[in-house]
Amino acid sequence: MMLFKLILLFTIVPVVELALLLQLNNYIGLGYTILIVLLTGVTGAYLAKKEGRGIIAKIKMEMSEGRMPGDELVNGLCVLIGGAFLLTPGLLTDISGFILVIPVTRSVLKRVIKNRIRQMVEEGTFNFYYRK
Repeated sequence: MMLFKLILLFTIVPVVELALLLQLNNYIGLGYTILIVLLTGVTGAYLAKKEGRGIIAKIKMEMSEGRMPGDELVNGLCVLIGGAFLLTPGLLTDISGFILVIPVTRSVLKRVIKNRIRQMVEEGTFNFYYRK
């Protein structure tokens, strides 16, 4: 089931992204469309690197104080995924990437993720082990 979802994700998302980029090309032209893709890629890489360094510093500080850096690990995962989205050409992946990398929007999403994980643990549906 998970393999099927991944196949859908890796086939449908690029097709939708391509369709959106083609539509954008029709409205603003090829040069501006390429410029937008390049600017979001460069800006996203810069933001992800900046945020990632800050998160790594916070993780090191918390660990040196003997605390488990749970929130910062979630932040790091969000920034890592967001950075990958921002480097992937497309409008939807760029929007998703910026949501994951920018601290204000990431904090909202982080609460949603933590609540979902808490709910899965309470229901007993959160399992670290692989199931067939």
